[in-house]
Amino acid sequence: MTSFSVSSVDFVKVNGLVPVIVQDAETKSVLMLGYMNEAALEKTLAEKRVTFYSRTKERLWTKGETSGNFLNLVDLQLDCDQDTLLALVNPIGPTCHTGTDTCFGTENEGEFVRHLEKVIQQRRDEPNEESYTASLFKKGINKVAQKVGEEAVELVIEAKDDNEELFLNEAADLLYHYLVLLAAKGYEWEDVMKVLRSRHR
Repeated sequence: MTSFSVSSVDFVKVNGLVPVIVQDAETKSVLMLGYMNEAALEKTLAEKRVTFYSRTKERLWTKGETSGNFLNLVDLQLDCDQDTLLALVNPIGPTCHTGTDTCFGTENEGEFVRHLEKVIQQRRDEPNEESYTASLFKKGINKVAQKVGEEAVELVIEAKDDNEELFLNEAADLLYHYLVLLAAKGYEWEDVMKVLRSRHR
């Protein structure tokens, strides 16, 4: 977690409260905006659950204290002017009191590749007989690897022609089966991204 002292936050500039942008640490979706005073910040850091200062109730308020939909703290960052916080969290359940994922009415699924990866992992861990993905896992790593090879060949063949729809469909098939292969091997998309980042100069 990013380290900074509570005393470094400029509460004076904004009359004792600083805005806190809450972002899902995994999907990077912005979930909500709240406010903290010094006591709320100290409680958040101590308990690793996001606590705000409620301007309507005029008291500290831990998100989820009534609903159970807590915001478990992953990291807390202070902006360059020292008067705004960014809370990276793992949300438990929907964030908004209306029942939606975010307070902006958007779904918290992040980029679609990561969402698809989670669905694939779920099919691996909770197999359904009607699921094509689950059937691939059931057939074993050799079959999954074979499918990746087949889809790669089909993509290369389509690349030689000018049919956009067929090419993009084969590209999607390859990416999907590649994600299945990663899941079958116990890896994630992010593991591959780390390797690519390490190569980037």
